[in-house]
Amino acid sequence: TSPFAWLRTRFYYLLIRLYFDQEFSVEEFTRGAKQAFSVVSKLLSQRKLDLLDELVSAEVLQVLKEKISSLPDNHRDALAADIDAIMYTTEGDVRIYYDDDGIKFVSILMRFWYLNGANLPEEVPGETKVFQIVFGDESTKEKRHLLTANYEFQREFTEGVKPDWTITRIEHPRLLE
Repeated sequence: TSPFAWLRTRFYYLLIRLYFDQEFSVEEFTRGAKQAFSVVSKLLSQRKLDLLDELVSAEVLQVLKEKISSLPDNHRDALAADIDAIMYTTEGDVRIYYDDDGIKFVSILMRFWYLNGANLPEEVPGETKVFQIVFGDESTKEKRHLLTANYEFQREFTEGVKPDWTITRIEHPRLLE
């Protein structure tokens, strides 16, 4: 990320701690986001969408139901991300919203890069290159693809509202479109 984006993100994290949640920790949030990403991506891969009610917004869940039903098996398999296979995580964007009714919420977009052994072609439809990594020697090589996903987490900070993070956007570029 650019230095400007990094500073902007850190400034928003400071605002979250000062005005919304004095206990907020970037490290703890990132750990939780990785765990949520792993759980949700596996449930998507297994088509267990009914188990996502508490984790994913109703709007996103409706879109996912439509997309998952027509997804080829190899693309569906590629959605699953084991927590140990997440290679890199970064914040994409942090936003703080207030509406006219006094409702306040925070939105954090997380980007994940993960390894997956799904049987994907070298080029995923849509001209996006899928990186392949070979583990082991030539006789026992195991192909893994380095894939990306973007998950947006949102939490309402209005007084009296349950303090849970909800996933409001799920993108697995060129896999879940």
